[in-house]
Amino acid sequence: KIADRPELFLVDVKMLPNNKLIIHVDGDEGISIQDCVAISRHVGFHLEEENAIEQAYNLEVSSPGVGEPLKLVRQYSKNVGRTLGIKLKDGLKKEGKLLAVTENDLLIEESVKEKGKKAVAVQTTVPFNDILETSVLISFK
Repeated sequence: KIADRPELFLVDVKMLPNNKLIIHVDGDEGISIQDCVAISRHVGFHLEEENAIEQAYNLEVSSPGVGEPLKLVRQYSKNVGRTLGIKLKDGLKKEGKLLAVTENDLLIEESVKEKGKKAVAVQTTVPFNDILETSVLISFK
């Protein structure tokens, strides 16, 4: 059970129209395949025992994929030091290295370039209330 493992946390639960139940779980230090298998067995057993879903379904338990947006403050915390792409509710986009996270906002270091000048590293605080979507950017350099 996730409740028995404080380092693990539930990110999202979705039931797709094709009766696929997707459960995304993560951990402060990542999550192993064995953990996903154990959670899948536990959830599957209880769903069957309680007949919670009447029609046939497929159960998928995994960590959120690389392209999945961050949803929880805990996910941001485990990505400190990585580069984020942030879409704001006002339509603006920001990209920068995540430096710090609080329960209300995050601090990024973004590269700002003014005309005719070199880019300068600027620290920017971004309130969670202003964020529409955030993704971790993967670099293959």
